[in-house]
Amino acid sequence: MSLVYVLNGPNLNLLGKRQPEIYGSETLDDVEADCRKVAAEHGISIRFHQSNREYEIIDWIHEARESAAGIVINPAAFTHTSVAILDALNTFDAPIIEVHISNIHKREAFRHHSYVSGVASGVIAGFGTQGYQLAIQRLAFLIKKAAA
Repeated sequence: MSLVYVLNGPNLNLLGKRQPEIYGSETLDDVEADCRKVAAEHGISIRFHQSNREYEIIDWIHEARESAAGIVINPAAFTHTSVAILDALNTFDAPIIEVHISNIHKREAFRHHSYVSGVASGVIAGFGTQGYQLAIQRLAFLIKKAAA
């Protein structure tokens, strides 16, 4: 069974409570349950993490290098600021899917730039929390393709 890390950045622990008009009413627990369901349908196990601390996300990326077949990452505000997360992702030799709940390109100008996009295999933005499910489906396809 392939392992995928699902990593979530700052303030996503407040999903469902913070700006529901932008991020929706689903909680991070709801997102995790949906991810586990879709992953199981594709024969994938997941490790699901959230942190408001950049170093923890970096540590999980380093950990994923040893065991994961892919990463789904919503770096949240670190998207626009973290060269350190980019550097960590550059050491990961498997597919990475970047996810954003909102369409970052319809928001403030500073949100239009992503350090992560340059290393990502794909970017999903503006599909709400369903973007996570789409990311896992895409990773399942890429993992099977690489194994063939």
